[in-house]
Amino acid sequence: MPFLTRRVRIEWGQCDPAGIVYAPRYFDMFGESTILLFEAAGLPRKRDMLREMGVAGFPMVDVAARFLRPTAYGDDVTIESAAPVFGNASFTVEHRLLLDDVICVECTEKRVWTVPATDRPGGLKAERVPDTIRALFARK
Repeated sequence: MPFLTRRVRIEWGQCDPAGIVYAPRYFDMFGESTILLFEAAGLPRKRDMLREMGVAGFPMVDVAARFLRPTAYGDDVTIESAAPVFGNASFTVEHRLLLDDVICVECTEKRVWTVPATDRPGGLKAERVPDTIRALFARK
């Protein structure tokens, strides 16, 4: 069951000259869905979350995708994103992009919860995903 489902219209800027989606643009769509997952769980918008919670972000450390069917300019697609599966400082999110209920792309992202490194100005360090955030995803 997806935690987040959203509709997206494929725009011309996401496509190659033939009008089909350029593969890296799917990663942009899935990355945005990951951010929206946190909002759907009840957290503030990412820029506010970064400021209010002391988190520096959650950079991607691994990504894998399977491209099963192309999508093209003007297609109205559905992106489904599952609740994160939490490790200690990392979490994994699975996404699916569908056109007319047919899976076109599957993607798995692994990200790391980071905070500013106090011993290195401008540096980051991994930190355990807070239990309060884990609980938000367990509720739904």
